[in-house]
Order: sequence, then C-alpha cells, then structure tokens
Amino acid sequence: MSAGSAWFALLVAGLCEIGWAVGLKYTEGFSRLGPSLATVAAMIVSVVLLGWSLKVLPLGTAYAVWTGIGAVGTAILGMILFGESREVARVLCIVLIVAGIVGLKLLTPENGH
Repeated sequence: MSAGSAWFALLVAGLCEIGWAVGLKYTEGFSRLGPSLATVAAMIVSVVLLGWSLKVLPLGTAYAVWTGIGAVGTAILGMILFGESREVARVLCIVLIVAGIVGLKLLTPENGH
C-alpha cells in the first residue's frame, strides 16, 4: 500500500467513524434494526480501514487523525442535525482540531515512518 492509499483509507475510515457516531443517535439504544445494522457496518469498515492505513502510517499519527476526523465531523453534524451549540468558543475548538489534523498530515514523512 502506498502512502497516498493509506491516507485515503484513513480519510474514509474517519468518515465512517462520523457515520457510526451519528448513527448511534438513530439506533435508539440499538432498538431499531436498520439504523443499528448501518451503525455496526460503519464501525467495522472504519476499524478495518484504520488497520489497513497502519500498514504504512505511524500509529500515533493515524489514530489522532482518525479520531480527529470523527470528532470534527460528528460535532459539525451535531450542530446541523441536532441543534447543538454553535457558540464561537466551541467552533474555535473544532478549528484547532482541524489544524492539528492538517499539521500531523504535513509533518508525516511520505514513507510514513
């Protein structure tokens, strides 16, 4: 796997993490079959893609980026879908997470080690 493929797998894994985190809200405690199955599928895909990316990328970087994508995306969707707080300090914290993700990507050597 190339570094580019590893980063792409990590991006998709992060997007799947957003999917399962938001999906948890719709499962109603895993009492709804459709949302529960979709949420579990997103969990599996997310972890498998994270694992594939770790063939090339450093563990600490990949894990931080994966959780960062999930945290940022979930926070933004929480604001959009569930009316969660959009106060300036909260948005600024989200921007700082994005800056950390970008920084880790830029500081990771092409060979991942």
